Amino acid sequence: MNHESSRAARILVVEDEAAVQQMMVDYLEENGLSAVASSDLEETANHFETSAPDLVILDLQLGKQDGLDLLREIRSHSDVPVIIVTGRRCDEIDRVVGLELGADDYLNKPFSLKELLARIRAIMRRRDVGAPPQQDQERRHYHFDGWRLDHRARRLTDPNGVPVALTNSEYTLLIAFVDAPQRVLSREQLLQATRMHEDIFDRSIDVQVLRLRRKLEDDASAPRLIRTERGVGYMFAASVARL
Repeated sequence: MNHESSRAARILVVEDEAAVQQMMVDYLEENGLSAVASSDLEETANHFETSAPDLVILDLQLGKQDGLDLLREIRSHSDVPVIIVTGRRCDEIDRVVGLELGADDYLNKPFSLKELLARIRAIMRRRDVGAPPQQDQERRHYHFDGWRLDHRARRLTDPNGVPVALTNSEYTLLIAFVDAPQRVLSREQLLQATRMHEDIFDRSIDVQVLRLRRKLEDDASAPRLIRTERGVGYMFAASVARL
């Protein structure tokens, strides 16, 4: 997170255990973030209506409600970064489904509050939440196969000029590809380039690639732009022009 920000990033903690909820809110506030809490879908919707958060920490177990359903609802109208947390044993299945639905990161309970803060700050650095405009920042535009990516505005438009929304992880993955076009990148290189936290299994990058393909390709099952190099990784096959 940019420490010269004009405002503190606003974090929404969605957690139905009051003690855990308060612990996270207090810790984030103590470390310079603005934190608010909700315990269910209705409260979360109200927070988005009144003042949209910069990042959401989402517990997958919310009493009788399923956090994945709430993630679907969030993604239907917002690309806000989401860190999902869970204490459920089937964590690998949850992680894959969560990533497919648009989560940006994942933590298993119990977790260190210090690690949670580090992951929040890493995502905030990528989003530069609350940072003042940088007038002298280089404006970069990428053009590939009729598509246009405005790096400064984080805006992707298709060949017809229609904006295409990207989650934070999809955006950073696309930047990694367009910065190294027509080069084979291993999963490890892509994880490093996107700075994703993958402490259980590294195949999560495959899920991220699939999500990005669904937005870029006419047929995600027969991709032209993001090709699989079996046993190695992926290659962005299009020529990229930087302006």
